[in-house]
Amino acid sequence: MTVLFDDQPPRGHVKIVYLGPVAPHWEVIRVLGDSSVVDEFRVRVDARLQLLPPHDPQFRRNKERVARDAERELLVLDWDMGDGPGD
Repeated sequence: MTVLFDDQPPRGHVKIVYLGPVAPHWEVIRVLGDSSVVDEFRVRVDARLQLLPPHDPQFRRNKERVARDAERELLVLDWDMGDGPGD
């Protein structure tokens, strides 16, 4: 999933990668953009996702919150759920 912006250029690009069933489950990778913006975003993502595997019911709600947060921060957001090509 990639978030795109119509009226403003993105401030960065972030990829969130599922690491597997052993916690921590997620890694936030800065693809491009200001590292301080991405670091602040990473802290919020960690608070929402770090101990949630993708099959947890709370994950869907928190994933949507992360996506809205990325949109507010003008960050392009990609998810790598570990499903192989075309995640």
